[in-house]
Amino acid sequence: VARGGLRWSDRREDFRTEILGLMKAQMSKNAVIVPSGAKGGFYVKRSLEGLERDVVMTEVVECYSIFIGALLDITDNLVNNAIVPPDKVVRYDADDPYLVVAADKGTATFSDIANNIAINHGFWLGDAFASGGSVGYDHKKMGITARGAWESVKRHFRELGIDTQTTPFTVMGIGDMGGDVFGNGMLLSEQIRLLGAFNHMHIFLDPDPDPATSFAERKRLFELPRSSWKDYSAKLISRGGGIFSRSDKSIPLSAEVQQMLGVSETHLAPSDLIQCMLKAQVDLLWNGGIGTYVKSALEHNDRVGDRANDSLRINGAELRCKVIGEGGNLGFTQLGRIEYAANGGRMNTDAIDNSAGVDCSDHEVNIKILLNNVVAQGDMTDKQRNVLLASMTEEVGQLVLKNNYLQTQAISMVQSQAVVMLEVHSRLIEHLGHAGRLDRNVEYLPDPESLEERKAHAQGLYRPELAVVFAYSKLLLKEKLMSSALLQDPSLVTDLTTYFPTELRDRYATQISEHRLRNEIICNQLVNRLVNRVGPSFPFRMQDETGGTTEDVVRNFKIACEIFQTESLWEKIESLDNRITPEIQLEMLLDVRKLVERSMFWLRRNRSHVASITDVINEFADGVTLLSTSLLSQLPKVQKQRVKKNVDRLSRAGVPRELASQIIGLEYLYRSLDIIAVKAAVGHPLEEVTPVYLKLSEHLQLDWLLEKISHLPRRNFWQSLARTALRDDLHAENRALTIDLFKLSQKKMSVSARMDAWAASNQLDIERYLQLINTIQTGTEVAIEQLSVILKELHAIVEKSKARAILKPD
Repeated sequence: VARGGLRWSDRREDFRTEILGLMKAQMSKNAVIVPSGAKGGFYVKRSLEGLERDVVMTEVVECYSIFIGALLDITDNLVNNAIVPPDKVVRYDADDPYLVVAADKGTATFSDIANNIAINHGFWLGDAFASGGSVGYDHKKMGITARGAWESVKRHFRELGIDTQTTPFTVMGIGDMGGDVFGNGMLLSEQIRLLGAFNHMHIFLDPDPDPATSFAERKRLFELPRSSWKDYSAKLISRGGGIFSRSDKSIPLSAEVQQMLGVSETHLAPSDLIQCMLKAQVDLLWNGGIGTYVKSALEHNDRVGDRANDSLRINGAELRCKVIGEGGNLGFTQLGRIEYAANGGRMNTDAIDNSAGVDCSDHEVNIKILLNNVVAQGDMTDKQRNVLLASMTEEVGQLVLKNNYLQTQAISMVQSQAVVMLEVHSRLIEHLGHAGRLDRNVEYLPDPESLEERKAHAQGLYRPELAVVFAYSKLLLKEKLMSSALLQDPSLVTDLTTYFPTELRDRYATQISEHRLRNEIICNQLVNRLVNRVGPSFPFRMQDETGGTTEDVVRNFKIACEIFQTESLWEKIESLDNRITPEIQLEMLLDVRKLVERSMFWLRRNRSHVASITDVINEFADGVTLLSTSLLSQLPKVQKQRVKKNVDRLSRAGVPRELASQIIGLEYLYRSLDIIAVKAAVGHPLEEVTPVYLKLSEHLQLDWLLEKISHLPRRNFWQSLARTALRDDLHAENRALTIDLFKLSQKKMSVSARMDAWAASNQLDIERYLQLINTIQTGTEVAIEQLSVILKELHAIVEKSKARAILKPD
């Protein structure tokens, strides 16, 4: 299953390097789309210099058409729902008729050309072959690539305490308003103060722009058929600014420009001026152009593979901007990104920031596959299909942007724990390498020695490194899940339908369920949701610690989210953007993640024998809903005080009190799994089981014990295993004791009477256990050896309780 953008390249000397760089970025973007995307490109051998534009374009289109035709000549086709291999082609792969091409640099307007070639070839996808054509989603008109990258920009600034939509901020740019990504990006906030920008022809400088005036002028330029910085009205540029040609030998610098750039020179060559612009102390550097402008001090220019910009390129450590938005591809080398991030800069990677373009194309293709089938069945005309496609443009955009939002949020969550999780991330990199998915040298991830050095200096993986780890984790999980029978589970239908806009869900549910890429879409949706919510390392860590499979992990994630209705919680937390501090928001997101992770472990240990996802959800969902409204009120006094203190803290921070109570209550709501399991075992209603379970936990200080287990270090694999084992044992003992208490008598008893009867039967063992607890609590720290002894003593109490819990006729 493959898709790819084909680029008309002007980099004849390093053409292969350019395409390789694009392919590396595409590999990461594949994490958010259904197919396995690739990259291709071509350059025109015949010199086009001095030729009329029409002549040039005729030549380019002819080359492009040869390329497209050749691809189709060796691709399987689908005729009457049967695979038809191409003539005279030896195939070493399995049947696969899926091939989609996408727009790229120089070929953005060629989609209709490619679609016509596909139609003439009788290729089954028709005008779904090349996305973004005249009957498709125009990326520039939607501004989807820039809007996706702007989600990254907004998050960076939001985490700095700045709302880009209400607070003015300074920007330096690469590109011009005629370009899709640069032009759309510089219209995404009316608070932008664009101090300067450059493209291949001009340098634009505006030392003190008025946000409203400059926004209106940028908008005017964007709406011109073909604009350049020369079209910007000079009278609107602030004092000392101007528009200069890059062909000039020297450019004069006004006092205002000198101050803006922090230089004393009165004249600079264009290349030197651009370097100063890149190094400017601004809030945002927005890359919406072509070329590689930042590398690492460890790299030589000849390794970058962009000779045209060798004289402009700077090192990552020289950047002084707070945030970088990568709307364009290959603007920075990966080592350049890491160097910038290591010095405190905030950026992701181009694959994260500008993934909305490929994501939008992916949605368009899969929607067209769906609707083309509806048309073929006679339930819709081509004209009706085209009208419907256009009407869904904005919702398709929102579905895509949600992915950008969640990916950057997920990276922020993991980055917040990057130092303490370095050992776990190190093991994940090793795992991905052994699986043949990741070459740490190619992706510039630190080697074991470098990781040890970071550990010694309390440093974790940097954000650009985490972005790579996220992508490869998703790719490996998708690869493993695709062969699983789990994808056929009826409970996953919502993961399929939510990929599509609302109108399609409402009108064509049956056709969606029969979509040719049904399994691929479900797999993509599940894996992205899983990794975005619990991070890239947890799925593999859970497999290591429980012996489960990828299928087990995904299955239990789905169950946990449904039981605890986490989607509603996430939406409530995310609705508080720019209303509460990012630290509080992150804290709440991590609390939900902790609930999901612990529940997944619980389900793996206790419900792995139940095949149906729906059956497990039905077993727990109603009970969890009931306990979510009553559990906190039944807690012991000390815990109630603790809950109130934390709810008050979140409320003062601006969190609605109801949500604050929900979030703080998650730590206790997790116990509902145990309580409901006990209810099923003893046959008593929840209102009887819950107080006994809580009273027993209080009496034996099991909550304190659980907290100490959770704080154990996990600096290596064995420590993680030990911590998980202790937590599992504690929950098992708590359940077993509660069941034994009910087995003391079948008749209804008060909580205190039931507790007194049990305590009297086990007095000596309980006293010894509590004495050991007290001994540990008087110490300065708690070690795993102490906790292991305590759990052994607890287990002894459980075993003796079982022996005494003989049912007698009431």
